[in-house]
Amino acid sequence: MTLPAEFGLIARHFAPLAGRGALGLGDDAALLDPPPGRTLVLAADAMVAGVHFLAEDPPETLGRKLLRVNLSDLAAMGAVPLAYLMTTAFPRGVTQDWIAGFAAGLALDQAEFAIELLGGDTVATEGPATFSLTILGHVAPGAALRRVGSRPGDDVWVSGSVGDGALGLLALTGRLPPDPHLADRYRLPRPRLALGQALVGLAHAAMDVSDGLVQDLGHLARAAGCAAVIEADLVPLSDPARLALAADAALLPRILTGGDDYELVFTADPASRAAVLAAAGTTPATRIGHIEAGEGVRVRDAAGRTLDLQATGWSHF
Repeated sequence: MTLPAEFGLIARHFAPLAGRGALGLGDDAALLDPPPGRTLVLAADAMVAGVHFLAEDPPETLGRKLLRVNLSDLAAMGAVPLAYLMTTAFPRGVTQDWIAGFAAGLALDQAEFAIELLGGDTVATEGPATFSLTILGHVAPGAALRRVGSRPGDDVWVSGSVGDGALGLLALTGRLPPDPHLADRYRLPRPRLALGQALVGLAHAAMDVSDGLVQDLGHLARAAGCAAVIEADLVPLSDPARLALAADAALLPRILTGGDDYELVFTADPASRAAVLAAAGTTPATRIGHIEAGEGVRVRDAAGRTLDLQATGWSHF
């Protein structure tokens, strides 16, 4: 018997990604047995063409980015990936080759991050391509990293480098010279799963940087009823970002607030500096400021002057 077009598409492209609990994607829901003695962690993110990615981005990178931005939320909680559910709204007229590329990207990252598809929904849309993913992970009971918990005197740390994603978007849209490193950082976030798991019991608070370093650190500060200070000259930059900033100092606000970093920003006791660096291992971790009494986030330059930022980060509304 010939499958209806929608089910044929699912069988061809997504059934090969499904784990045992997905029941071959043939039932209305999936079954999941969490690891014994662990607490489930759940997160969801959506991506819309023209908002979260460029319409001309390769489909292979879109599948991977969709999974990775959600993995980054697990990293921020110190969680281990388990499985995911996904809804895809493909524009009418999308080709089978395009969908095959999207699924191939998912397959690559499922293997890299040891995660499997449980199910979801596939629809057509007259609007832009839209994808939504709900991810599941697990942590020891009571061990999840949270946004709340920072204390005055805490160090502020960030992983990796900041600003590459925002500058990558500028490079891909012709507002900066082309740069393969920056473009790759925009298209393929690096979820810091190992670091997040290593910070459990060490970091006082943590979250991933998706909407801009200043804005997301502000969430940590507000959750704790405190203020945060960033020393701009300590913020880690990649070589391409450093070169771009040297050529145009006006890019600094974009680097600090542009988002798409998907690094971890976290706070910890100053007495734990050696332990934090040991936990980071091969993932760069840089101390960029501190938590203090008060409210809001101040960014200071090398001379100690507070920078006047017109915006703190990305907002949909």
